[in-house]
Amino acid sequence: MSLKEDIMADMKAAMRAKEQSRLTTIRMLQAAVQRREVDERIELDDTQVISVIEKLVKQSRDAIVQYEKAGRQELADKEKADIDVWQSYLPEQLSEQEIDSLVASAISETGAITMKDMGKVMGLLKPKLQGKADMGQVSAKIKAGLSG
Repeated sequence: MSLKEDIMADMKAAMRAKEQSRLTTIRMLQAAVQRREVDERIELDDTQVISVIEKLVKQSRDAIVQYEKAGRQELADKEKADIDVWQSYLPEQLSEQEIDSLVASAISETGAITMKDMGKVMGLLKPKLQGKADMGQVSAKIKAGLSG
C-alpha cells in the first residue's frame, strides 16, 4: 500500500472515529500533497510524499518557535500534535550515532576537506537520509565535520 493510500485510509478512519483534530491534520497533509500534484502536474510517489510531509513538519517547527516567543502555548501545542500525526507517516528516524557515522563515512568517501565540498557530501547523504533525519541537523553535522 502506498503512502498516499495510507493517508486516505487514516483520513477515513479518523472520520468514522470522529477524531476531529486528527482528521483536520490529515486533511491538511492530503491538501498539501494534492496541491503539489496539481502544481507540478504529476502523481507523487512515496519519496515525494515524504518530502511534502517533511516540509509541513519543518513549517510547524518554525511556527512553534514563533508561538512560544509570543506566549501562545495553546497554538504551539496544536502544532506539536500536528507534527506527531505527520511523523507517523515518515520512516523510522535514525539515531544521532547513525547520522554521525553516515556523515563521517560520506566525508571520507567524497574526500571532502573544506566547506566548498559540502555539496558533494550532501548530495551523497540526501538520498540515504531522506525522511529519516532532519536535514538541517545533518547539514550542521557536515559543517562541523568539515571545519574541524
